[in-house]
Amino acid sequence: MACAELTILALTALAIGWRSSAGFTDTVLAFGLLLFLRFSLIWVGVFLGLVVPTPEAAGGLYAVAFPLTMISSVFVAPSLMPGWLAPVAAWNPVSSTGTATRELFGNPGAGGSTWVEQHAVLMAVVWPVVISLIFLPLAVRKFKQLSR
Repeated sequence: MACAELTILALTALAIGWRSSAGFTDTVLAFGLLLFLRFSLIWVGVFLGLVVPTPEAAGGLYAVAFPLTMISSVFVAPSLMPGWLAPVAAWNPVSSTGTATRELFGNPGAGGSTWVEQHAVLMAVVWPVVISLIFLPLAVRKFKQLSR
């Protein structure tokens, strides 16, 4: 499903004129980073879905995801944010993946001066690994507890 959604997004972007300024390999790597983050966040969603008591409560979990996407550098550079919010946005996994994909597509945005912003491609790999290492075992454990 994630590949289908990303394909539709990419085809729509191509139809309205977006082009990657990078080579084929970097473009494929950028899409891979997007899928890798999606994979790791799926495990967060699976775990949270197993923890909440009802389907209605699970629907309310969007409020948890909203800050993750909005407090990132996807829309605004952290350097333009209030002092206390900039580090939160810079260290957000969505920010790392967004910055890394921009770099790999050959369309870098306003780069930041912090370590995490300077190493966005590395962090775009590290964050999904860390998230998966935490939430995949938690989700499996919770599922096993529920199936007893």
